[in-house]
Order: sequence, then structure tokens, then C-alpha cells
Amino acid sequence: MLNPASADFIESLRALLPPAAFPELTEAELTEPRGRWHGQGVLVAPGATDEVAALLRACSAARVGVVPRSGGTGLVSGQVMPEGPLPVILSLARMDRLRDLRADERVIVVEAGVTLAAVQAAARDAGGMFPLSLASEGSARVGGVLATNAGGTHVLRYGNARALCLGIEAVTADGRVWHGLTRLRKDNAGYDLRDLVVGSEGTLAIITAAALRMVPAPAHEGAALLAVPSPAAALELLSLAHDVAGDQVSGFELIARQGLEFLDEGGIPHPDPLRPRPEWMVLLDLGLSGDTAPEDLITRIWERGEARGLVNDGVIAASEAQRAAFWHLRESIPEGNRRVGSVSSHDISLPLSEIAGFIERGRAAVAALGPFRINCFGHLGDGNLHYNVFPPRGAKAPDYGALRARVQEVVHDLVHEAGGSFAAEHGVGRLKVGDLERYGDPVMLSLMRGVKAAFDPQGILNPGAMLRS
Repeated sequence: MLNPASADFIESLRALLPPAAFPELTEAELTEPRGRWHGQGVLVAPGATDEVAALLRACSAARVGVVPRSGGTGLVSGQVMPEGPLPVILSLARMDRLRDLRADERVIVVEAGVTLAAVQAAARDAGGMFPLSLASEGSARVGGVLATNAGGTHVLRYGNARALCLGIEAVTADGRVWHGLTRLRKDNAGYDLRDLVVGSEGTLAIITAAALRMVPAPAHEGAALLAVPSPAAALELLSLAHDVAGDQVSGFELIARQGLEFLDEGGIPHPDPLRPRPEWMVLLDLGLSGDTAPEDLITRIWERGEARGLVNDGVIAASEAQRAAFWHLRESIPEGNRRVGSVSSHDISLPLSEIAGFIERGRAAVAALGPFRINCFGHLGDGNLHYNVFPPRGAKAPDYGALRARVQEVVHDLVHEAGGSFAAEHGVGRLKVGDLERYGDPVMLSLMRGVKAAFDPQGILNPGAMLRS
């Protein structure tokens, strides 16, 4: 049983930590982007690793829960605890220093409170690139990005956050500091605890710093928005693009006409380069080394695709500004979804060969439940779809609130039957604990509980996230 963060307990923390560690609690620290959960807690913002350690030692001794908060951009409610004994909200915002940058090693060492955009900027200044890119990169922080193993638009080429992390510094539930901030590419000395803590959503340890891997910046980048007759054709085009451009394909995003219609409905200005609007489009992005012009490879992909009936129309970016406009279109789609208001949103992944069949089965299964609209879009290159279900035009999501659970169950059942996952890149948080119990392998769940007990025997770290308390 956990205890609440009482007034006496907070006073004891004030004796341990400097005044700057106790900023004013605002509504921002109690909310999450989709507005479905409202948190509670006492805000504490350590400014250094030893302060995090002191805080966790105190919380462990008093059996007080700790909810880690990074940029607050997570979409599965891992950053808010709506019920239970009053917890400490551990903000990492003050830990925002760049500790080291080794351009010769292509390594950047930062604290957990540094924003993703700041990491990208520092890498650019050093002549390299940090390739992880998210719509929320201006506010998402490194600690949360790693704790959720965030993905984004370039996973196809560079991998998730875990693939870009060489080492971490973390504080355990009982306040010990793990100095795992290695810059090594190879280290097989024992269990890989880094990969275990990365993606654990703050339930095993608190990441306070990370050594991140930079990559060479492409000499040339280019993009095209291509109309395709179907998701099946898009997948064939993806294979063709790899045949032509190899691992220089940086992004391959599926966009549905419904997404653009939601931008219109939400009053969001956006480029609209293909007329008439096709039912399906792909955003192809290349990053090349050497002297090859991206336009040449894109033209080759387009021509071969057109010859095979995979491309109906398209526009090749004629400048970096136009390439950025294509990406702005893609990255505006979640805001359009938000303004329309979904009945149920799904962050799913599937084997590539199962995607086209799932989309057709999903359309029929959702239609059988009601007159819904579906916006299916996302990172087709790595099998990650955002499959979101909306009310008919003129209706509101709350009108169909009674069907939300059933819609989610039907969609996730289809994903599971196809060998996919209900949590592709957003994680489990508190929102999908029931899904993990429903679809997770029993042996995996048993091992997860054992790992949690070993790292956090009192269950103080992010109680109720990922595993039921």
C-alpha cells in the first residue's frame, strides 16, 4: 500500500532540496493532450541527478508514489495519475543541460529535460543530425522520449529512440544512481539494462541523462507526394522505392483523403497539391549522400511505379520549402483529428504483408458498429498506422461514447489476429493496461511483473502505468 504525499512529507522534502525544486503546480502538470484523464499530485522539479536520488530515497522510505513528467506530450496517460494516494509529480524540466558533445564520435550527451528540438539543433551545429523527429519535438523531452521509446517519422531508416541511445544515467526507486552513460557502440558485459529501462515508461527507473547517437546529415534531401490507388499499391511502391534507393528512403507515410477533409473541417490551412484529391497518397522522403539528386531517384521510382499501376499522379518537391510544406501537411493531420474529435483512436503496428487486408477488414468491422468515418494514416514504411474512428459529419464524439470500448475492442482484436500490436509507438501508459492484459502473452506478463518487482519492490514508480497496481 502506498501513502499519500502529506503536508509533513512535503516539508521534509523542502529540507532536502533547494527552493527552486518546488515550482508552482499548474493545470499543465495535471493534464494530458487528449483530455481524457486529469491527474493529481505535488510537483517537485529537481535540478540535478543527486537531487533526484535524494527525492526517490525519501519517497521510497515513506512509500509515496512518484509520477515522472517529461514534456507531457504522451498520448496514453502515462504522465498523469488520476486516483490513488496523492503522489509526487517528478518534473525533469529543470534538468536541461547539454553535458558533452563529441562530433568526432557522433555522440551528444544531454540531461533528461532537454527538448528533442534542442538535441536536433545541437547536432546540426556540430555538423551532424539527430534523426528522431516528432510533431511534438518542440516540447517533448529526452527523458520521456526514451521512457516511451518514441518513434516518429524516420523510424524506417534510423529506428526508434532505443536504437539512437548508447547509454543512460538513471536513478532507481530506492535512490541509487546507475552510471550507465557509456558512449560505446558494443558492450556485452552483462544484461542490457539500458534497453530494459528505455521503453519502461518510468516504471523501473528515472532516466536523468542519456548519450545519444548522431548520424551524418544527408547531403541532399527530397520528397514527393504521390497518389496511389490503394494501400496495397502503396506497399508495393515501398518495396520498389527500396529497390531503387536502398536505405536512403528516410520516410514513407500513408495519407488518406479523409485526413485532408478533416483539416478542412477543422479550419486548418494546409497545402493541397494533388487535384482531384486521391483516396490514398504516400509521402516519400529521401536523404542522399554523394552527388545524386533526389529528384532523379524519385522520378525513377515514380516512372517504374506508374508503369506497374502503383502511381496515378504526384508532385515532386521543387525546393526545400515545398518539401517542408509536404511534411507540414502530414504533421497537421493529428491536429485535424483533434478538432473533429475521435470516438476511438488506435496506435497500431502490423506486419507489412497484413496491412492492406487489415484496412479492408477494419472498414467493414467498424461500419457494422455505426456510421463512422475512419482516418487511417501513418508510418507505412515501418508498419505503424494511426487508425482513428470518428463520428459522422454533424455529430460529436460524445454522441457515440457508449460505443468507444466496443470500437476499440473490435479494432484491437483484428490487429491481434493479424499478428500486430495495439501499442506501436505511444506505449501502454494507463490507457492500455487492460489491452496489455487482454492481448499480452501470459509468460511475458509474468516476467514483466518479476522485472517490476526487482526494480521497484514497493511499486512507487509510476503506479498503475503499464502494469496494474
